[in-house]
Amino acid sequence: MSSQSISKAGMHVKTRPSGRLRASFLAAPVLAAAAAALLSGCANRDSVTVGAIPDDYRTNHPIVISEKNEKIDLPVGMSERGMTQTQRTALLGFLDNYDRSAAPTLTILSPSGSANERAAAAAARDFARLAARNGVHSSRIVMASYQADASETSSPIRVSYARLKAHTNKCGRWPDDLLETTENKHYANFGCSYQNNLAAQMANPADLLGPRKQTPIDAERRSKVIDGYRNVELAVPPVNQEVDY
Repeated sequence: MSSQSISKAGMHVKTRPSGRLRASFLAAPVLAAAAAALLSGCANRDSVTVGAIPDDYRTNHPIVISEKNEKIDLPVGMSERGMTQTQRTALLGFLDNYDRSAAPTLTILSPSGSANERAAAAAARDFARLAARNGVHSSRIVMASYQADASETSSPIRVSYARLKAHTNKCGRWPDDLLETTENKHYANFGCSYQNNLAAQMANPADLLGPRKQTPIDAERRSKVIDGYRNVELAVPPVNQEVDY
């Protein structure tokens, strides 16, 4: 049948799209929705607060100044009769950080009921005399005893005093997964060791609270510096001379 006869008979032929073309028509709305979501996310980018801005290791691990006990345990043998040279050296090094101006209480605890009870009591008295000779007022020295764990063993003498120290919280906290970085924040232990080292280096923790008062000037030293500046010889340029070779 020719095309003319088909048109005369009033027949209409409709073409159907292929399978690949039909799939592209169905995917078009999905792609349009995804593009709209991406555009909306870019539009709201400025309204999101970055998580790393308020995060600071100095806030997570602050340096705190508080009173803490400094202590040292000095072992004492059963056959010893008084303070030994080793104990003397260790005690003097321990008393170097004792604040004579604040004069905190120095406590000397000797064991009771241990095998070295008598030797420890004699050594404790020598410790008190040594501390008094090195700037600790006798009224600030307290001698006491503590119950030893066992009578068959030798227990040490504990010497302690309180002083202001700069310190931070303990390090080693890992509460979260290190790979969880969606908020772009530091991990919990970040900066802890640095803050602990900084606090340990503070000879005077009060320096963290504010500046010290300026000391008086050294007038004698200042006058020497000024006189040296005034009496310095002027540099004379060298005279041009011919050199014979």
